[in-house]
Amino acid sequence: MKAQRNWLTCFLLLIVFPLTAQQKAEVVVNVDLGKDTISRHIYGHFAEHLGRGIYGGLWVGEDSPIPNTKGVRNDVIEALKNLQIPNLRWPGGCFADEYHWMDGIGPRNQRPKMVNTHWGGVTEDNSFGTHEFLDLCEVLGTEPYICGNVGSGTVEEMAKWVEYITFDGESPMSALRQQNGREKPWSVKFWGVGNENWGCGGNMTPAAYAEHYRRYATYCRNYGDNKLYRIAGGANVDDYEWTETLMKNIPNRMMNGLSLHYYMHTNGWMDKGSALLFDDNDYINSLVRTVYMDELITKHGNIMDVYDPGKRISIVVDEWGAWYNVEPGTNPGFLFQQNTMRDALIAGLTLNIFHKHCDRVKIANIAQMVNVLQAIIMTEEDKMILTPTYHVFDMYKVHQDALMLPVEVTSPVYSREKKKLPAISATASKDKSGAVHITFVNVDPANEIDITCNLRGMVSGTVKKGQILSAKNLREHNTFEKPDAVQLADFKGAKYKNGDLSLKVPAGSLVTIKIQ
Repeated sequence: MKAQRNWLTCFLLLIVFPLTAQQKAEVVVNVDLGKDTISRHIYGHFAEHLGRGIYGGLWVGEDSPIPNTKGVRNDVIEALKNLQIPNLRWPGGCFADEYHWMDGIGPRNQRPKMVNTHWGGVTEDNSFGTHEFLDLCEVLGTEPYICGNVGSGTVEEMAKWVEYITFDGESPMSALRQQNGREKPWSVKFWGVGNENWGCGGNMTPAAYAEHYRRYATYCRNYGDNKLYRIAGGANVDDYEWTETLMKNIPNRMMNGLSLHYYMHTNGWMDKGSALLFDDNDYINSLVRTVYMDELITKHGNIMDVYDPGKRISIVVDEWGAWYNVEPGTNPGFLFQQNTMRDALIAGLTLNIFHKHCDRVKIANIAQMVNVLQAIIMTEEDKMILTPTYHVFDMYKVHQDALMLPVEVTSPVYSREKKKLPAISATASKDKSGAVHITFVNVDPANEIDITCNLRGMVSGTVKKGQILSAKNLREHNTFEKPDAVQLADFKGAKYKNGDLSLKVPAGSLVTIKIQ
């Protein structure tokens, strides 16, 4: 009887384990067919006056016991410098269309207060304003992206803001800037003309906004060497009529970019799901909703191609990320949520989509940077942690301004409850030194996948470096008690010979390989 049980056990093992081992994917990287560059600005970030995103997250003031540079936390500055963030969008979001910039300049103790009606009804003291933001951008070595007020502002107000910041000459606005301590102008290229003007930015029709945009953009002037990159407030998710109307009614010469906002909600707008308490069905819902970004960019891009076949106007995905229900016990207007390994996979899938469409997508901004939505950093008094999403941006920074290499993927399918998608997503690029970086995302939470990757057009080379981001389960996340539960590690399991790369990518993980 015992022998029969042993035989049965061996038989079952032979059935089960070969099935697991047979999870294989084939990838082709066309090293010799790259033609488009992955703009570093795809890796932009977003800091809105929302919850603890600015106050406590970035800004603590010069007199704070928390180490700071000109009032901004040093720990956050160093973390952002490590990511080489290319641009930072501010002051909103919905907040931008109720923000009047002149309230945020001059001596801080004399700045008027306001009510932040969009986000919690809290009092905004305007201690973090234009100078503080632009000084931070200089410290970080990043380009500012300012979103102007169309919803409740005026053409004159926005025109004077551009002049105040960028005019190198004699005028009332440049004199006011100098009076407030800044002699030379700043260089600010990216300028958003309103935000979500179909909703919190004015509840406009697309035709009405197009007319407003033309007026505002006319008076957003180029001063000296500062050439504005004017970004129109684009569509809400799949509002293709909005894109069609703007492309038809705004001359190409007046617009450099058209924004697109899309947030991944696990269960929909009313019940966005939990950041931590999710099951397998929630997980695959999240993935399917994430890859919907590919369809959105394709369809909006097809409309733009009719009016702009040369792709002079970029798609600017300046708000994207996972948006869940707030953490229990927190202010619902502060949009604070945890960040797990699931969010790292969502970030990887999204960045891969942006790479795929890098001929049209030139700027993107994850929402948001600190303590809000899919944050890359969380703070609590004098403590700071890096989230799994932060580590994805750290892993992916090798793709910034690199040549996108077309990738073909044949993958096993990950499925549940009639929903399915490829288990493996991949992206590749070649940097200026000739090094090829390939990133693989395995969304299957249970199966390691054996990958054979042919680098077509590249025979010689060796594996120089490998990195992996993984965790013991998809719900794993970093806390102030366990700040390193999810972190980047070296990956040693890749082999390269005669143009073929082979590796096993663990379940629910991201791996980047450098070959040169």
